[in-house]
Amino acid sequence: MNLVNSSTFYGPLFACLLIFLESMLPVLPLFVFITIIFIAYGYTLGFIVAYLLTCLGCFFAFYLCRTILKDVFQRKVRKIEKFDKLMKKIDKISLSNLVLLIAIPFTPAFLINIASALSKMPFKKYAVAIMIGKIFLVFFWGFIGTSLVESFKNPKILIVIFFMLLVAYLISKLMAKKMNIE
Repeated sequence: MNLVNSSTFYGPLFACLLIFLESMLPVLPLFVFITIIFIAYGYTLGFIVAYLLTCLGCFFAFYLCRTILKDVFQRKVRKIEKFDKLMKKIDKISLSNLVLLIAIPFTPAFLINIASALSKMPFKKYAVAIMIGKIFLVFFWGFIGTSLVESFKNPKILIVIFFMLLVAYLISKLMAKKMNIE
């Protein structure tokens, strides 16, 4: 565990880089990096660092997909009817449902980032959903624990998670109404 000692600089720094990259590379285990950052920097600073980096990573992945990959991808799959139907469904997803997808700890961020970027979803809607949903995701991995099994051992944790998802949903409904986002 030398990598996570607060006296060791490179372990937490490396975890910070990996949190950023995790939004684009699905093989990286986000919960491990968030846990390392929480151990290295403490709960408050660890939360802030992990939250900012995961949001920035998602925004960067969205930008790359929207600016570089979208045209290439659409040329290759433009004729596939199922892809077109899927993109229309993604375009119509409500802010609240998008926030819930993002807030659920086991939803792959890279899929949400790519699908949102390839669709016609406005960046504003995507960004608001990321900023709300990632609060609860980072909280879950940092404070609650690093494994599904551990979470199911303590029923209080599941109640807290359910409550947090409900709060995320209600906040997103309020923000959608206030910002006039569907």
